[in-house]
Amino acid sequence: MKNLKGKWALVTGANRGLGYRITKFMASQGCNLILHSRDLTHTESVYNEVTAMGVEAYCVAAELSKPEQVQAMIDAIKRKGTQVDILFNDAAVQIAYRTEYFKTPVSDYTESFLINTIAPMMLCYAFMPPMIERGFGRIINTTSGIQNEPQQAGYSASKAALDKVTKDLGTTVEGSDVMINLVDPGWCRTDLGGPKAPNDPDSVIPGMVLGAFADDGKSGRWISAQDYVGMTLEAALKKFQER
Repeated sequence: MKNLKGKWALVTGANRGLGYRITKFMASQGCNLILHSRDLTHTESVYNEVTAMGVEAYCVAAELSKPEQVQAMIDAIKRKGTQVDILFNDAAVQIAYRTEYFKTPVSDYTESFLINTIAPMMLCYAFMPPMIERGFGRIINTTSGIQNEPQQAGYSASKAALDKVTKDLGTTVEGSDVMINLVDPGWCRTDLGGPKAPNDPDSVIPGMVLGAFADDGKSGRWISAQDYVGMTLEAALKKFQER
């Protein structure tokens, strides 16, 4: 298992849902954190929590539907001189459930792709080359196993696009200590998943973080966090890397 103590992790959507839980877990492992949300006030609480755990942290803000704000956030991190070792592209939007799906508006696609595909890839393109230069890095892109639901076409299409680019990028670093993988949390009770979702969001840790701690040099994989519910990180990693 890779020791990540002292490494810097950027987590998008760090203030709530799965992003919040990823953030707290990584802090428990000694990771320093860059906490993203749409507004700096949103991460004040989690900032206080993680710094009280003894790690370094700071907050950044960007509306992910606005590429110019994403780029400004990237520029701010680079100006600060932070070496981003781990990137969790967790923030996402699930626009609507369209029962009359033949009337799905174009905006469902444009907003979904901006937030769920384009923003994560901007971050990958910004921080993956330095990872390659240094010989170490981890990128974990949160995806979705949603299928056969034209009612959520904008969301599912944007995640499918993220899957494709992630797998293609993975071929460029296969066998190295820079790894980029996908993780599907399943349907969880978060702000995005809603209160009727069957899965407790706390249950999908460690599945959500496996890609950060794995050290087998494999990229482009789809990780189902549901396969590791109730396991310790060590046991989950053993199971994961034996597959």
